[in-house]
Amino acid sequence: MSSLFDSRDADQILTGMRQARLAIGRGELVVLPTDTVYGVGADAFSPAAVQRLLDAKGRGRQQPPPVLVGSTATLAALVEAVPEPVQRLVDAFWPGGLTIVLPSQPSLVWDLGDTHGTVAVRMPDHKVALALLEETGPLAVSSANLTGQPAAVEAEAAQGMLGDSVAVYLDAGPATGGVASTIVDATSLVRPGGDDAKVRVLREGAISREELVGVLGDLLEDPS
Repeated sequence: MSSLFDSRDADQILTGMRQARLAIGRGELVVLPTDTVYGVGADAFSPAAVQRLLDAKGRGRQQPPPVLVGSTATLAALVEAVPEPVQRLVDAFWPGGLTIVLPSQPSLVWDLGDTHGTVAVRMPDHKVALALLEETGPLAVSSANLTGQPAAVEAEAAQGMLGDSVAVYLDAGPATGGVASTIVDATSLVRPGGDDAKVRVLREGAISREELVGVLGDLLEDPS
């Protein structure tokens, strides 16, 4: 039986955060608010927990979840390298609505799905999410919805779709952003595969292409 806690209530948030932390430690799922949409999270270093997340969403291993981190410093521990242009993106847009794909750190023992040696990382701009991440460490987090359904912008909507497959729901009211993060692929900056190393936009979302150009200039791949 899942539990829902109102993070706007001082008493409920203390209990809710404790229950969420314990649930993650048991390999269970937690729905948490972020600055974009609600996410469903699992211990990124537990293959069984990540598989539980994929199963709850009705999603295959070919769609691995991103990883949320609680600090910019954690990025360097999860990826093979942080090129200078990526550091510029982090400085400009983290915490915030930008997910960055890079080659993952080869020494890490984890299984997020069919990642082809990469990991998508984001630091959310939401105090509840950051507080939970500080206690749990990196979480595999995908939008809190069934595959093919709209991303949940309220905890109750997530609960209506995911039900008891999630142990704890942390409710912070309607998501203020309501738009999924922008995803960029910067793997070619670490492992060049051609003449030009470029950053490619995989999904447009909370951060606009114009904002990315303002930081990267010609390093952002032309969509045409």
